[in-house]
Amino acid sequence: MKKKTIKDVAELANVSISTVSNALNGVNVVTPETKQRVLKAAAELNYVPNLMGKQLRSGETKMLGFFTDSVSGPYFYVLVEAISRAVAKLGYGMQVIVPSDHKTLMNNILGNVVDGAIIFEHMINDDDIQQILMHSVPTVLLDRPAHGPKMSSFIFNSQAEGYEATKYLLNLGHRRLGFLAGYENNHDSHLRYAGFKQAIEEAGLNSDEMPVLSGLFEEEASYNAVKSYLHYADEPATAFLAGNDLSAIGAMKAIVSLGYKVAEDFSVMGFDDIEISQYFRPALTTVRNPIARQGILAVDELLAMINGRVGGTEQVLDGELVIRDSTGFAKR
Repeated sequence: MKKKTIKDVAELANVSISTVSNALNGVNVVTPETKQRVLKAAAELNYVPNLMGKQLRSGETKMLGFFTDSVSGPYFYVLVEAISRAVAKLGYGMQVIVPSDHKTLMNNILGNVVDGAIIFEHMINDDDIQQILMHSVPTVLLDRPAHGPKMSSFIFNSQAEGYEATKYLLNLGHRRLGFLAGYENNHDSHLRYAGFKQAIEEAGLNSDEMPVLSGLFEEEASYNAVKSYLHYADEPATAFLAGNDLSAIGAMKAIVSLGYKVAEDFSVMGFDDIEISQYFRPALTTVRNPIARQGILAVDELLAMINGRVGGTEQVLDGELVIRDSTGFAKR
């Protein structure tokens, strides 16, 4: 069956094409009676507006893009849900885009596919940020500080959090600490390690002597890294600061698999306070980051920039130390 057009609706409702367009788009120049007649005709014909044509005419998609490395894992579940709920409340849709390569990523950001972008993506570099600024694409970054016209960022206070978490372990008497790093080019991982090193050196210890293991923010990678390390190390670290909670859980499983006890033999800390952290046994000591709040702030800021505000916000969100059962006093 031939697809119905706006002309068909106009003929059935006995009005002009412009009247149909105004009625369907909520323009207040149509009487309630005429609008009702148009809506009834559109329903009878199962008419679907050409949204692409409308987008080309208005220059708007009413869609926001969330560009990210991944959508798997508890951290991203919380973040994506917070963003999608905030977007829906403001009358927009959201596309979650996990690009396969750098060119695809930049084409989607700069190609007017969406009205604005929230970016948590390691492939973005400084040159890309300058390109985004030059094209005046409303953008919020979640994984690095940056600001300018139509660009803002909301990031966690990762270096300060890494410092405070390490200080906590040092205050428990630990003098040999291991760090489970995330992805090599991840901003938060680098800053958490910088805070780790700062606290170690302030305590008069040599940070270069502290083992750094590759946890990749993943449970399995962290499990394998810690298990291998404990198997071969002559004088292993007595505490581990993991790049996130999934890494910390992997570390705890490795410790238990070798017949040791978490907290009693080895202390473990994480970051983010994902939901499982409080229910895992032993419950995980961690740094609670405001993940949902970060997403909501990003949407509010992005819509403000889309609607004409210049932007330029660079906000650092503080975390909170949550002490549970996976850490204890050093015994050696």
